[in-house]
Amino acid sequence: MNITIFWTGYVGLVTWACLSDIWHNVMCIDIDENKIENLKKWIIPIYEPGLEEIVKRNYKNSRLNFSSSANEGIQFWKVIFSAVWTPEDENHRADLRFVKAVSKTVWELSCEDKFFINKSTIPVWTGAECKKIIQKELNKRWENINIHIISNPEFLREWSAVQDFLYPDRIVCWVEDKTSEDVMREVYKPLVRGNTKLFFTDIKSSEIIKYAANAFLATKLSFINEIANFAEKSWWNIDDISYWIGLDERIWSKFLKAWIWYWWSCFPKDVAALQETWKDFWYEFQIIKATQEVNNRQKTIVIDKLMQFLPDLKDKKIAIWWLTYKPNTDDTREAPSLSVIEKLADSWIKKITAYDPICDDIIRNKFENLDELEVLDEKYSCLKDADWLILLTEWDEFKNTDFEKVWQLMKNKIIIDGRNVWSKELKNNWFKYSCIWKN
Repeated sequence: MNITIFWTGYVGLVTWACLSDIWHNVMCIDIDENKIENLKKWIIPIYEPGLEEIVKRNYKNSRLNFSSSANEGIQFWKVIFSAVWTPEDENHRADLRFVKAVSKTVWELSCEDKFFINKSTIPVWTGAECKKIIQKELNKRWENINIHIISNPEFLREWSAVQDFLYPDRIVCWVEDKTSEDVMREVYKPLVRGNTKLFFTDIKSSEIIKYAANAFLATKLSFINEIANFAEKSWWNIDDISYWIGLDERIWSKFLKAWIWYWWSCFPKDVAALQETWKDFWYEFQIIKATQEVNNRQKTIVIDKLMQFLPDLKDKKIAIWWLTYKPNTDDTREAPSLSVIEKLADSWIKKITAYDPICDDIIRNKFENLDELEVLDEKYSCLKDADWLILLTEWDEFKNTDFEKVWQLMKNKIIIDGRNVWSKELKNNWFKYSCIWKN
């Protein structure tokens, strides 16, 4: 089957590559010509394990096509995925400009029936809005073309997105007619195996499923962080608490690991977008509101830890290891490191040195006007004369740290472990060591 996918963002890239890997011919469209030219050279704009290999394999086999021409993509065949970005707008709602723009473009250029599949995370009623936009365009041209709108939310996790797509636990769709259902069954036929189910539901349910799933997972994280904050004050061990309550099959252990904030970059915008929908339906989400409040407090909790050792941050030097919000990704959206760096810079800190080989250029560009920050290419070099070391993400590289070398390089020997990676090694050690929510 020939399939066109609009946009080379995170969801679009993974979907596009994986669909080609299950033997579809895929055309990927993006208005950024430089990005398209880079993709033709196998230069992938995101870091995701396994993605580059799939792109190379299927480009060589001619199952992957790239273009900056919307018309070329629309004429490629009848099945068109929209995987555009839906960022948070100034009112904390999902910004649907790109979703609507693609809908308008597709039907401006279409001369035959098309199947338009929304893959983006979109709030309730978006499918209906897209249909109105499409019908308006068709009415202008007096075209008698069938509009097939389909909702197909994604459930991809960064760092395991390729596996999530190729081995899904569920595939959810909304379709208007049997013809659309047949198309979606053909698209996903190679993936419907074992315990994987292809579900068809109503349009509003399909649009809320992704938001509800993310909000629930965020609430679970928020809950364990709240318990962890209490556990620290009462001298309990949060790892033991998480482990034992996770053995209850009604609760389960996943998403019960306390951390300094959300563990997914899309959680903040999706939780905020769902919370804001109460204005449309006059129902305020009390639990989701509390989830936002708890996790917003967690962003800079490591600074409170710092000040337990040295209350005055003025003229101090702080080293930060790893800046992405989770391992095996270059994504810094909503990463705690951003808030930590900003708050440290406001504390008259002398120097912030940071190490992250995956997203170093992203951070340099974001903080290009912050003189106090220096992003280095080697993890130990940023420790020279540092008063503190803060670890924010648990990449495997840091699990085998040479602490004798760390000791020799640092000044005040204070380590704040934001992921409890070294709790067994450094507890009762010669460093001034503090992990998160453990005593």
